Amino acid sequence: MPEPAGSNRRIVLFGNPVLRTAARPIAEITDDLRALLADLKTTMLAQDGLGLAANQIAEPISAFAVNPRGAEKDAEPYCILNPAIVATEGSVEAEEGCLSMPGIYDFLPRPEFVRMSGIDENGRPVQVEGRGLLARALVHELEHLRGILFIDHLSETRRRMLKTRLDELQSEEARHCG
Repeated sequence: MPEPAGSNRRIVLFGNPVLRTAARPIAEITDDLRALLADLKTTMLAQDGLGLAANQIAEPISAFAVNPRGAEKDAEPYCILNPAIVATEGSVEAEEGCLSMPGIYDFLPRPEFVRMSGIDENGRPVQVEGRGLLARALVHELEHLRGILFIDHLSETRRRMLKTRLDELQSEEARHCG
């Protein structure tokens, strides 16, 4: 059966409290959840993202989408639910950004390799692995589900340098949310 096409939803910006909300674990796979996961993938791809956490579309549930092709891997986009890190190896410092903080990029270390467990879109146990950019994306999205943003890893000095842009995003988000 072909996967239903999802809707391209608005990505919330820095300042929206849902980005700081720990995601609720998913207990049951429902039609509504499948529709949300389709929206998550559609939105990620429409924004040319490598990954997108559910709370970035204002749904604080424990799920994120990943686009392996964005990391030059020949694999279809997928979602992982209730993810947990099983293993990591190495560390590499590289530039990182976030769809909820457009225009903000900085360098930070992440594992070179990561293995995660979780469940797939049909409720089956699954393990996923990533190296390099894909590993970075997996950890970045998992942290979103915990209410952690990549800028939280930056020095206080660097965060102060980003304050003007972060304030602009916060104001823009406040205008959207009334």
